[in-house]
Amino acid sequence: MLNFILNGIFWTLALYGFFEIIKNIVEIFTCTKLKTNGIYVIIATKNQEDKIEGFLRSFLFKFIYGREDMIKNIILADLDSKDETMKILKNVDKDYDCVKAVRWKDCRDILDNIDIN
Repeated sequence: MLNFILNGIFWTLALYGFFEIIKNIVEIFTCTKLKTNGIYVIIATKNQEDKIEGFLRSFLFKFIYGREDMIKNIILADLDSKDETMKILKNVDKDYDCVKAVRWKDCRDILDNIDIN
C-alpha cells in the first residue's frame, strides 16, 4: 500500500515537471519573438554617481535574468555631463549587451528614429 502511494506521488510530480518543461519551451518560442522588438526602457539619470550603479545592477538583474519580462533594449541616458555618472553608465554598458549608455541628446535621436509601425 505504501509503495502504491509513493509511486503515485512520484508519477504526479514527474508529470507536473514534464508539463512545466513543455510550457516553458512553448513560451520561449512564441512569446519572446513578440516581446523583443519595440520595448524600450529608458533610465534617465542626473547627478546620481553615488547610487546609480547599485540601482542599475539590481534592475538589470531582475529584467534580464528574471522570467517576468523579455526586455532587450535598455537605454541609460545621462542628463548632466558635469559629474562621473556617464563613466559609471559606460561601465554598465560594457557588461551587458542589451544596454546602451548615451547622452540625453543622443537618446532623443534614438527615439525619433524608432519605427512605430
